[in-house]
Amino acid sequence: MPLLKDLIHIPERVHQGDFVLELAKGVTQADKTLRDYVVTPQLVDAFNNALGFIQQAVQSGSSKAAFLHGSFGSGKSHFMAVLNLLLAGNTQARATPELAEVVARHSWTDGRKFLLVPYHMIGARDMESAVLGRYAEFVRTQHPEAPVPGFYLAEGMFKDARELRLRMGDASFFDKLNEGKAGGVAASAAAGGWGQFDGGWDALSFDAAMLEPPNGEERSRLVGDLIGTYFSAYRTLAGSGESFVSLDDGLSIMSRHARDLGYDAVILFLDELVLWLASHAADVNFVSREGTKLVKLVEASNADRPIPLVSFVARQRDLRDLVGENLAGAVQVQFSDVLRHWEARFHRITLEDRNLPAIAEKRVLRPVDEAARLTIQASIDDVLKMRKEVLDTLLTTTADREMFRKVYPFSPALVQTLIAVSAALQRERTALKLMLQLLVDRRADLELGQLIPVGDLYDAIAEGDEPFSEGMRLHFDNAKRLYTQRLLPMLERQHNVTWEAIKLGLADPVAAKNLRNDARLLKTLLLGALVPEVESLKALTGPRLAALNHGTFRSPIPGREAQDVVRKCRDWASEIGEIKMTEDLQPVISIQVTGVGRRQLSWPPGDNYLGRWG
Repeated sequence: MPLLKDLIHIPERVHQGDFVLELAKGVTQADKTLRDYVVTPQLVDAFNNALGFIQQAVQSGSSKAAFLHGSFGSGKSHFMAVLNLLLAGNTQARATPELAEVVARHSWTDGRKFLLVPYHMIGARDMESAVLGRYAEFVRTQHPEAPVPGFYLAEGMFKDARELRLRMGDASFFDKLNEGKAGGVAASAAAGGWGQFDGGWDALSFDAAMLEPPNGEERSRLVGDLIGTYFSAYRTLAGSGESFVSLDDGLSIMSRHARDLGYDAVILFLDELVLWLASHAADVNFVSREGTKLVKLVEASNADRPIPLVSFVARQRDLRDLVGENLAGAVQVQFSDVLRHWEARFHRITLEDRNLPAIAEKRVLRPVDEAARLTIQASIDDVLKMRKEVLDTLLTTTADREMFRKVYPFSPALVQTLIAVSAALQRERTALKLMLQLLVDRRADLELGQLIPVGDLYDAIAEGDEPFSEGMRLHFDNAKRLYTQRLLPMLERQHNVTWEAIKLGLADPVAAKNLRNDARLLKTLLLGALVPEVESLKALTGPRLAALNHGTFRSPIPGREAQDVVRKCRDWASEIGEIKMTEDLQPVISIQVTGVGRRQLSWPPGDNYLGRWG
């Protein structure tokens, strides 16, 4: 049989940024963004939802916010970028055939002017510096002639300084400001008027410094000198970056500033905000303080917002999940009550996991040509003739044969597991990227007609990004330690071959193949311990383990694969205490990853990340 790499595009390696879109780049590189984007019927509904939501805000004149909710790799950044392009009137975006009905329905956007501000929250100091500071930076690039928005506390100090200068007169004002700097204004003039060069201030350098952008070198020096001489009460401004007014007041200033620039509304695309909060999950005070500021996007103490602010907040986790394991019971209840209050004020737009098969079909599993596509489809017909109980396990309760065709050489069961695993990891390990990694790993030997076993996923996640939470990181570490220190040495003894020899290509091919196939069974059990919420990994019996790794394990007696798997697991359990088997006629097999307890992955109430295919 031909290798699959000759029929679909499989690169030789996976790159760091594959399938990860930075929102700002997605907007500026519109051609690439739109070329890569796959619009499914569910996404059409999501765009209608988002544009209708903006329409309500514009027509009512009230600020609104929505969670853009979806698992890692569901395309939240991509969705925001395309929504941005639609609102900006990008002709290529508006000509997308699948979005024709959306564009026609929302003709109300014609003639409207939106200030579309993309955000990348990772690395921000706090909500004020992130939301207000990024707005100021963005407007400076789009409208360099516009005044600096009055977000910065320094602007208030500059106003006070100008008034003080008028009262004191230039000579007295600059003499005191330049105390300790070459003798003040008179000395600067005697030196030839190069006051700024010498480090002193005069009227020209003073006015020029106040016109610099925030954190400009001379502006920052002026802030420090004013605080040191006249305004010691502004001491908090002398830190590593400029300080801001409160988020509440800042959003009011933002609305007035954008109105004066001629806009009808400000659209804030807050990408990775929840992931930013998650990076501080161990600091409960930080998450509580910054997370609860989100309500200001909707509810304002300062209601002076002449044009609406509409915010889209990318979210892959409930904030309660970020701090739950770090909070005492009473504090956790209090925190949950606060979050429940403001979450009820946010609209919700969901990007569902059922989009993944259609996206993977076009972005990961693209045939090299039409002949290759027909060859693959004919082979899938044969694959689907497998025994009913095996097919039922691989389909799960939520997929169908058509879905299987879309994701081949993956099974729906493997894709379901991929989604759960990527939800537990950082954003660099999305489901699409894991799929590509599995293809690259098998590029040299995966033949047409073969399936990628579920057990292979373990190797793809054993290296790479840190897990989402500290508890999950410890759990992964324990699983890897159990495998490398006990399970793998056991297999090496049984097959009389070392993993190192296999990697170097020095092992007997038969022994190497047998060890790999046995390892797949154990790795499937480890995955079941890591993401037990996945339907495919629940109640793993011999038949289910064999089905999930279909085609890799063959019994000497055809049809007895499941019985041989049970026998193997009994032998392993007699040596490794962490392998557990029930006493049922068809025993359930599991691995206990010991060493640390963990709270199971939890999802927002009523949500189902792990099986939305229909």
